[in-house]
Amino acid sequence: MTTRERETEYDYDELGLVAGLEIHQQLDTATKLFCQCPTALREPEEAARTFTRYLHPTRSELGEIDEAALEESRVDREFSYLAYDSTCLVEEDDEPPHELDAEALETVLEIAQLMDMSPVDQAHVMRKIVVDGSNTSGFQRSTLMATDGEIETSEGAVGIEDLMLEEESAQRVEETDDGVRYSLDRLGIPLVEIGTRPDISTPEQALEAAERIGMLLRSTGKVKRGLGTIRQDVNVSIADGARVEIKGVQSLDDIDDIVRTEAARQVELVAIRDELEAREASVGEVQDVTAVFEDTDSGVIAGALDDGGSVVGVPLYGFDELVGREIAPDRRLGTELSDHAKRHGAGGIFHTDELPAYGVTDDEVAALRDAVGAGPEDAVAIVAADTDVAEAAIEAAAERAATALEGVPEETRGANDDGTTRYLRPLPGAARMYPETDVPPVEPDPSEVPEPELLTEKVERYQDEFGLGEGLAEQVAYGKHMPLFEEVVAGGDGDGDGVDPTLAATTLESTLTELRRDDVPVERLTETHIVSVLEMVESGDLPNEGVPDLLTALAAEPDRTAEEAAEEAGLGGADEAAVREAVVEVVERNEEQVEAEGMQAFSGLMGECMGALRGKADGDLVSQLLREEIQKRA
Repeated sequence: MTTRERETEYDYDELGLVAGLEIHQQLDTATKLFCQCPTALREPEEAARTFTRYLHPTRSELGEIDEAALEESRVDREFSYLAYDSTCLVEEDDEPPHELDAEALETVLEIAQLMDMSPVDQAHVMRKIVVDGSNTSGFQRSTLMATDGEIETSEGAVGIEDLMLEEESAQRVEETDDGVRYSLDRLGIPLVEIGTRPDISTPEQALEAAERIGMLLRSTGKVKRGLGTIRQDVNVSIADGARVEIKGVQSLDDIDDIVRTEAARQVELVAIRDELEAREASVGEVQDVTAVFEDTDSGVIAGALDDGGSVVGVPLYGFDELVGREIAPDRRLGTELSDHAKRHGAGGIFHTDELPAYGVTDDEVAALRDAVGAGPEDAVAIVAADTDVAEAAIEAAAERAATALEGVPEETRGANDDGTTRYLRPLPGAARMYPETDVPPVEPDPSEVPEPELLTEKVERYQDEFGLGEGLAEQVAYGKHMPLFEEVVAGGDGDGDGVDPTLAATTLESTLTELRRDDVPVERLTETHIVSVLEMVESGDLPNEGVPDLLTALAAEPDRTAEEAAEEAGLGGADEAAVREAVVEVVERNEEQVEAEGMQAFSGLMGECMGALRGKADGDLVSQLLREEIQKRA
């Protein structure tokens, strides 16, 4: 039975499942958290220059070094960064950070209200050590803003432990021969981190809690939307397991599957621990076994030896058939050992549960067992690589094998696209945090911040106030254009003299979607473009029917104004005389059909009239005049 089949049988109460969430959401502010640079993303080829850094962990105020940062630093890498004309010396860590962004502070206080949280009396910026290159400074700036909140789910309340205001990390662009290349356009975008208490007891409740938090965040109308703007981390443990932090769950819909798979993984690791204990298993000493493979036909091993490398192995006494045991879909205990080896530059490991294979013969497996003193009940893991890399990698794999004797290790893991996870690093500790002395503290004042309207309340209001249907109201409220909709229906100056709500809603939620499906580059349209088009309709300078054509024209040449594009495309509103002339021409061209069918010819001729006018006339006017002309001839 596979882990996927077994996990459906679990009683999560009996397992003692405990889970918590950390939701990271970018805020849609005009400028970054500690400087005045814009929060818009750029393309790597637009970079103005590149510079490099090497990062090392520092000690906390208590003289301690964080274990996660220490392991990260053991991998010798060069970090290069792409700088732009829209980034500054603050992102490069060559200028002190400025004061906390006021717009971000206001938004985070709105979020605190929606989650019934208590803002802190005084907010202090802290430095959190991060040496994976995603911050040029070697740390991320983070500020506790509120505590002690709560949200409701159908399975009970979930407490909100804390609300942090942070700076977003730099965006990873690519792996290089020497390390990693990052882009500074994302570094410093304001980010909120929302941490729940470990009150979640089922995968379904984890998903529901994440959906509720997501809805509350979007209710502010001040969060960024799109891929990569929100990330979910999940903490999972079972009673006999350990707390595991899973980073980077990109899709909210994956959260319940992630929790199920991690619970099942921990169950399997506990079962392996019990079996190893029964076998009195142990991990032997690392040994050089290069001689076993001097004449090997294995391409991987021969390639390493031809480059002057070595084959290093470790006997795993009592581990036979357990290294190859599946602990998650398509992942085995051997995969865990391999993940640790890869952290030190190796391509992975081979182990006897999967050999002979990959060009390794039965005779070589037997010789390998003899070389390290392993019997038939034992397993052997090997790494073939540059000698220094091979030794460091097999030591890491051996350490992970020793951990299997204890059960489930506490660690940080990364989410994979298939719902499984991979090892990243040890869990961080308190030693990674220390005060930021370059930014003065602030005293949040929630009394000056109005509580946002929930999206569920907006749906009801859009139906009652604007007469939108329930489906369209929900599309607008939950869509990324909701703030723009509110702006245009209220009028740019808030005087209530805005555009027609139905026109605004259908344009933002239907017309733009249809144009995108027709491969129109709508991403080139700015809010100014859209507002100008809607205002032209409202003033009578453009018929409703001309909206798609004008938006298409603007997407093709976004440097033009809406008025310029309309004039060039001939999309201005035609007067009644011009419309009647076009209608008469169509009716006369189809005179025999009109005489034979009368008003039944209306539908076909209506389409022909609209095509002839090419979006220059309102459909209601065309319909009225066409009926009149048909009645004259029927």
